[in-house]
Amino acid sequence: MKPVVPFILTFSALACANAFADVDYSIDLTSPEHHLAKVQVTFPETTADSLVVNLPVWRTGKYQVLPLADAVRSFTATDANGQVLPWSRTASGEWTVALTEPASVTVNYQLYANKLGQRVNHIDASHAFLDASGTFVYSPEFRNEAVNVSLKVPSSWKSYSGMDSGSKAHSFTAANYDILVDSPIETGVSKHREFSADGRQYELVVWGEGNYDIDQMVTDLTKLSGQAEVIWDDYPFERYVYMVHATSGARGATEHLNSTIIQRPRFSYRERADYLGFIKTASHEFIHTWNVKAYRPDGLVPYNYQDEEITELLWIAEGSTSYFQSQLLLRAGVMTAKEFFEDLAKRVAQSQKTPGREIQSIASASANQWASSGGDYAVNHSTNIYSEGYLTSLALDFSLIEATDLKGSYRDVHRKLYNEHRLPAGFTIADVKAILADVSGKSYESWWQQYVNSPVSLDFDAMLAQAGLELTYGKDAKVEVFTGVTLKSGSLVLSHVLRNGPAWNAGIVLADEIVAINGLKVTAEGFASRINDFKPGDSIKVTLFSNDKLKDVELKLGEKQSGKLAIKAVKKPSRAQKAFFKAWLGVDWPFDKDGQFKSVK
Repeated sequence: MKPVVPFILTFSALACANAFADVDYSIDLTSPEHHLAKVQVTFPETTADSLVVNLPVWRTGKYQVLPLADAVRSFTATDANGQVLPWSRTASGEWTVALTEPASVTVNYQLYANKLGQRVNHIDASHAFLDASGTFVYSPEFRNEAVNVSLKVPSSWKSYSGMDSGSKAHSFTAANYDILVDSPIETGVSKHREFSADGRQYELVVWGEGNYDIDQMVTDLTKLSGQAEVIWDDYPFERYVYMVHATSGARGATEHLNSTIIQRPRFSYRERADYLGFIKTASHEFIHTWNVKAYRPDGLVPYNYQDEEITELLWIAEGSTSYFQSQLLLRAGVMTAKEFFEDLAKRVAQSQKTPGREIQSIASASANQWASSGGDYAVNHSTNIYSEGYLTSLALDFSLIEATDLKGSYRDVHRKLYNEHRLPAGFTIADVKAILADVSGKSYESWWQQYVNSPVSLDFDAMLAQAGLELTYGKDAKVEVFTGVTLKSGSLVLSHVLRNGPAWNAGIVLADEIVAINGLKVTAEGFASRINDFKPGDSIKVTLFSNDKLKDVELKLGEKQSGKLAIKAVKKPSRAQKAFFKAWLGVDWPFDKDGQFKSVK
């Protein structure tokens, strides 16, 4: 790779050129048992007649308005002489401090930090995780000024962040609030490792006990971190911190400017499937360091922490990141080809079971992300920017590989986005189309209309055949009975009714509760077995409660394929198909002459 290109995220190109004193943050974590902390922020002198102070209403990586300011109590404001300044609450995440003369302002407040699963903040007797969006207020007037952060912590704690360390223990510095808000702090009792890859320094910090093997994690993270050159020419960081929470219940991850926070149940690391879940998540967040943190859609530039930011390109930010995550692991030898294609087959199968892909385009889903809520309606009428964004990225990659006679790919698009549209600018739809035309030598206007602006069902058979692959349910697959409903766990209440499925067409709806089939009582445990007593095409009488009223419904049963969808090699793949495969994934053909995956030593 080329040497690192310096990258500093700033509020805007219009930032005031005047020099101010730093914004100083301090947080007292010495009594953490009840999730409480004391926060103090000192802002430089202002000549305005008021100082607006904000706490974000959302955090980066989660496109949803959150009640973060509800955690703030005992808010006070004073001047440099300790004189109390009047203030008023002017918005859900805003306080306005009144001033009668130029003054610096010190704000103090109590913070309740118990949003572990939201990855906003969490304080207890063993640690504190601090994402500035839910922890530290800022003033728009001083958003672009340098910040200092100091922590007061129990003596046994150690503190880590992607920010530069300050002059004292448990302190950090950043060029501005945007870097602070995108550089979370993990402090407490944890395990820590340092390693390097491709000339960059990395750290792994794990809080919590569990069945993880930290040495194996370091080995695989080292391999993963060295794969960035597959897509990009350089790094937007010199040092990167992988933060991991091994805990109970919380799971998920969030990307940041120079780090990531990954949360998984503490005993979900030993089994291979569980470990793959962890390392794929790590790969996803690592890729985000470029795709989102170094370049992102113009609708998200600059971050407006007090309002929603709408863009039709979130599928590139999230779905394309999901698309690349397993590819880097495959190239690194962390994931086998068999595991890679099991993951891909699972994604294809899930798409085929989601009727919403026929209703909503990926562009519409991106723009609607701030209002999305999941559930039955989403399955039937919505497209997911992660899963369907992955498959749209797959289709785009195959199109580019074909159009360039194997010389170009979707990786080239992201390399150009990074090289040509790096922050503080954002990229537009027109920018992406221009790059596609540049890489392929042809217009992608009609492709974009068909696959991005319109609901689409991809022809996976035709696509995969280009790479010498095919979808299969296996030679023992057979037709099974299909109702189109999903039950709540341990219940006969319906949690999903698939649009245009047998139950849907019979008038059965969400939250109906099944009581009997053909006049005989049925249980939640025995429902699937009872349904399998019939054949596709049979009509049965379903007795159920709907709106607390008992009624009978005639249900004509449909059909579906049994077994798990898989991807395998076609018989006698051609040289052209194998070459396409190599251009796509960058690894050699992984199948033997019988079409089986070669054994992995």
